[in-house]
Amino acid sequence: MPQSNTQNKKRSAEDAFGERPAKMESPFMPMFEGFKSELDEHHDRRERIIKASRDITATSKKIIFGLQRVRNMKQPIPGAITKSNQPLWDLISKAYSSISTDLQGLNTYRYSKQITGGTQEFMEALSFQHYLEAQSLVSLQEASRSTADLGGPNNPILLSEADYLLGVFDMTGELMRFAITVMATSGEVPSAKLEVEGEQSHRNVLTDLRDVRDFLKAVDVPHYSSLNKDMNKKMEVLETCVVKVENALYGLTVRGAERPKGWLPDEKMVGRDEVVGH
Repeated sequence: MPQSNTQNKKRSAEDAFGERPAKMESPFMPMFEGFKSELDEHHDRRERIIKASRDITATSKKIIFGLQRVRNMKQPIPGAITKSNQPLWDLISKAYSSISTDLQGLNTYRYSKQITGGTQEFMEALSFQHYLEAQSLVSLQEASRSTADLGGPNNPILLSEADYLLGVFDMTGELMRFAITVMATSGEVPSAKLEVEGEQSHRNVLTDLRDVRDFLKAVDVPHYSSLNKDMNKKMEVLETCVVKVENALYGLTVRGAERPKGWLPDEKMVGRDEVVGH
């Protein structure tokens, strides 16, 4: 009997108010669905950029390794090296193109940390090849045009001043390795004759390294900037690179005749880990 009374009360309520109302959806649900969608897009975009940055870094290192086979400055890169490196440059272009739409507008700065490693390594390769061909430092404007072209006409890749400077810092390590290797194999400091105001001037890698060091020391970076910390760390490595080339030249000049034919420098003298300072 008690159960029957309960059923009668339920029927009476339904009769009074009609059918049971449907469960109402929260007005906040569409908003949170939008947030979820944005976060999913953010994580997917971030992962794409990180992967592309790693690919660019690895490929740039291979290009630099190939360029270390060059033995002369201020001349076109030998055909065999150019031929082997061209597919690698194409891979870098493809990697940048795959994320160019992800690095536009505010996203250029939002994902700067995810792409900076690859861009710095690309700058290292680009500036190293430019130096070997022209015996000069690639300018920020020239480098910016190169990175912009990698993204295509509609989605240019922005090169920050920080990535440019840090890439140049790392390039000086490659100049040190190049100089010591050439000195060991040819017995001379790599140099090229230059025409300066109608007169011939002999500049070499050591004088250029010193000039780049002085140029980078003169760069005014706010003390509160994170770039300031990175530059201070890399400046120590650059100073070490200059000293290593100076010591190699000293050994070549003073004791070069005592060294056996085919002598090569100690691996520690040109160790990449010490040079790059990553």
